[in-house]
Amino acid sequence: MNRLQWCIIAVFSLFVFGCSKDEVRKMVDEFIGFRNPAGFPEPVYKFANNEVTRDGFELGRKLFYDAQLSRNNTISCGLCHLQASAFTHHGHDVSHGIDDRLGSRNAPPIMNLAWSPTFMLDGGVFDLDLQPIAPITNPVEMDESIDNMLIKLRKTPSYPALFKKAFGTEDITTARVMKALSQFMVMVVSDQSKYDSVMRKQGVAFTADEARGYEIFQQKCNSCHKEPLFTDHSFRNNGIGIGPNNDEGRYLVTLKGEDKYKFRVPSLRNLAYTAPYMHDGRFYKLEGVLNHYSDEVQDMPTLDPLLRQNSKTGIGLTGEDKRYLLTFLNTLNDRNFIKDKRFAEQ
Repeated sequence: MNRLQWCIIAVFSLFVFGCSKDEVRKMVDEFIGFRNPAGFPEPVYKFANNEVTRDGFELGRKLFYDAQLSRNNTISCGLCHLQASAFTHHGHDVSHGIDDRLGSRNAPPIMNLAWSPTFMLDGGVFDLDLQPIAPITNPVEMDESIDNMLIKLRKTPSYPALFKKAFGTEDITTARVMKALSQFMVMVVSDQSKYDSVMRKQGVAFTADEARGYEIFQQKCNSCHKEPLFTDHSFRNNGIGIGPNNDEGRYLVTLKGEDKYKFRVPSLRNLAYTAPYMHDGRFYKLEGVLNHYSDEVQDMPTLDPLLRQNSKTGIGLTGEDKRYLLTFLNTLNDRNFIKDKRFAEQ
């Protein structure tokens, strides 16, 4: 049942059944759990194995912002994934972890993960319920062992009761920690941008410049950045070059030569909040990204074929095209998402 339906029921109850305003507010604020936004595909996350409940979601949110998941209790998931930055590490070309150690990649946004078949920029994790283990145990991120993390959580007075509410007993296990984190993360959905309102015919229309930018996007960009998620979840070499740390991307997972320097196609949602861009954060402005695709794509053995047409590399974009594209891309920013109090530290 969606929020509108709850509101209709609540108003009906107010006038027909004489419910108090507090009772009506309680009905409207009832936890609904995960809902599939109109126009979105079916999620790939297996909700049958981990149904989202209010208690599970709230426990996951608490764990997400708890620095006890790191070795020296200084780094939480929320430190490198800031809500105000669409859950990225805004302003950092690569992530900064424990003891201010530098990672090798830009922190990707936590957003619309219920539709993602793999995780990490190289797709090295295939199950959201396992994904947090990677940053928790990574020596340059949180540098903690799972056993140590569990010991700390078990010693924290508030947690046993919270785990009992979420899972039925006070047992604090690896599987329960991961499932609680997943319940929080799958709820972190961005679907309230201007683009979404236009597509749902909610009384909003693109301006002339936005509409022209949308046309150019459909002609030049949507082969990889498919609507409505604005990614096809594939791994591609976009001709950015080798980079300072020779990160070979997907190849490090598959050990297949054809996967060298391929990275996940990122979503284009919320770009206003997620700078810098690319897997190594080399571009701080979207203009730099568009200039790369029009003039700076490097020819490499594994370059995506879409970026090598008729012996030419890149995408044909005029200065005017870029201006219109930037205007359209701004319609993908979701201010409600970065302000949603459900996702903030409580």
